[in-house]
Amino acid sequence: MIPTLSLIVPMHNEAGNIDTLYQRLANVLSPLSVSWEMICINDGSTDDTLNELLKAQRIYKEICIIDLTRNFGKEAALSAGLDFAKGEAAIPIDADLQDPPEIIPQMIELWRKGFEVVLAKRKTRTGDSFVKRNTAHLFYRIINKLSEVDIPQDTGDYRLISRPVINALKQLPERRRFMKGLFAWVGYKTAEIEYERPERFSGTSKFNYWKLWNFALEGITSFSDAPLKIASYLGIIISLLSFVYAIKIVIDTLLFGNPVKGYPSLIVAILFFSGVQLIALGIIGEYLGRIYAETKQRPIYLIRDIWPSEDITVFQKNKEN
Repeated sequence: MIPTLSLIVPMHNEAGNIDTLYQRLANVLSPLSVSWEMICINDGSTDDTLNELLKAQRIYKEICIIDLTRNFGKEAALSAGLDFAKGEAAIPIDADLQDPPEIIPQMIELWRKGFEVVLAKRKTRTGDSFVKRNTAHLFYRIINKLSEVDIPQDTGDYRLISRPVINALKQLPERRRFMKGLFAWVGYKTAEIEYERPERFSGTSKFNYWKLWNFALEGITSFSDAPLKIASYLGIIISLLSFVYAIKIVIDTLLFGNPVKGYPSLIVAILFFSGVQLIALGIIGEYLGRIYAETKQRPIYLIRDIWPSEDITVFQKNKEN
């Protein structure tokens, strides 16, 4: 039986949220009379997440469990969920219940009206700190200035995507994946709804500020070559300024002789230009690193085991993708 909806839930140390998440999903979906599956991807959890999932599956037959061999990251876990989703539409949703399941009926209604993607846009983010809210706000605006692809602002992975969109995403081969950008890149007819983002139900966020910084770099380098252009423009500007300064030195020498300049100004100039060169090399290195990762063609994730849901076709275990 092909389900109507596939709920894709990446999990890393979310043992305390599993039962509550299922109950809220069931309470929302049961009145709608739609068939559904809940694909839970255990992304290298170090707590009791896998055991709790296995306990839940013995009670709730809609649960499918995909156990990855280690922590590959949320983007890889989402990709695994999309690869195994059998539904006519899929909804990636966080296990921490900051993505409220109660707006799913509105998503389904817009999907049935003909929209192929239904975005859930965060109206407020009460569960996030002041710094995280404002840096996220700034990130989306910067990346949209730099990227040719318009990535929806204040929108996470929580959205409904129809089967044609799922199939399009599965065709994208890159290993270093920025899913918010990939969701936007494929296009399709899109609608959005707004929601209030609450605090986590339990557990702690897996993203510290260093990880968020690297995540931002991943997004920018995945969908824009503007940093490379900026490095080139900066080099041109500094070269022109250096040329103008050289002319000034020649003129000063011809008019006033050749007095010895101060040591501090020389050191400052050397340090400044050395810093600019290192920044340019770092930017180039970011893109070379992406090329290096892609050329190795390693799988996005590895699966240790799969426990399929009762109504879904049994998957081949130890699948690599």
